[in-house]
Amino acid sequence: MGLTAGVLAIDAGNSKTDVAVVAHDGTVLGTARGEGFRPPAVGLEAAMSALAEAVDRALGAAGVPAVSHVSACLANADLPVEEQRLAAALVERGWGASVEVRNDTFAILRAGVAEPRGVAVVCGAGINCVGMLPDGRTARFPAVGRISGDWGGGWALAEEALWYAARAWDGRGEPTALVRALPSHFGLPDMPALIEALHLEHVPAARRHELTPVLFAVAAEGDGVARALVDRQAEEIVTMAVVALTRLELLEEETPVLLGGGVLAARHPRLDDRVHGLLAARAPRAVPRVVTARPVLGAALLGLDHLDVPAEAHERLRGHFEP
Repeated sequence: MGLTAGVLAIDAGNSKTDVAVVAHDGTVLGTARGEGFRPPAVGLEAAMSALAEAVDRALGAAGVPAVSHVSACLANADLPVEEQRLAAALVERGWGASVEVRNDTFAILRAGVAEPRGVAVVCGAGINCVGMLPDGRTARFPAVGRISGDWGGGWALAEEALWYAARAWDGRGEPTALVRALPSHFGLPDMPALIEALHLEHVPAARRHELTPVLFAVAAEGDGVARALVDRQAEEIVTMAVVALTRLELLEEETPVLLGGGVLAARHPRLDDRVHGLLAARAPRAVPRVVTARPVLGAALLGLDHLDVPAEAHERLRGHFEP
């Protein structure tokens, strides 16, 4: 008898989507990668159509039309009402007998822990933090930008770097090497030229994120303004982690704190050192670790958690993604 398809795991971020079809015993039957999942930008129907293309390829590779459970960790599922809306859209597709939607930060958390217990902070294009316990309790933030109190991530860091560099150029702010480094990245002579290029979209707005690594490079060279921005990012990361640990009553217990997303995965020395140092001071029992596993592993593990399969299935699944 062939392997039965237990889980359709979906990790859909803003830039890409990973899909895996997993048997009840943890065997990966099929995978696919698709484009980013951005309902706020393109509308729910267009986003679901793009998601369906990747899902159909994964189901086709697995040789099954549907699964027992759909475990979807999706970008832009920031509020419970958004999770419900996205879950309803997935149910309509008929891919699984049951559907559970979570924010994509949960995928990174679950990928990095042996059981669904811990806290994860993701600092990529934006910033978010979640925590979870085996009994189903969670801690989370709305994470929809400044209106929900958020600060940081690659886009915000790039914007801040531009702000400080512009003010340094015209005399409103303190001197910083960002004045030269930011325009130089785009082959431009000075900040006025960069401001004009961005305003007139000669440099596409989508390229602003390229300035985040420039900021970290300038900080590594000792620039005070750049270093202060990196330190502020570390402060925000640790503050979110400590609040989540406190909400779940884990502050006094040895608890994994998973660090993910492009900014943290890059292991910039100053940011890395500051995050570890602040965590050691404020949450001494936290065990920080950068997660490099593909988040679709976490989505699949959450699916196997839902099916309550033996531990061997989890180990077999990890063996596929973490050989």
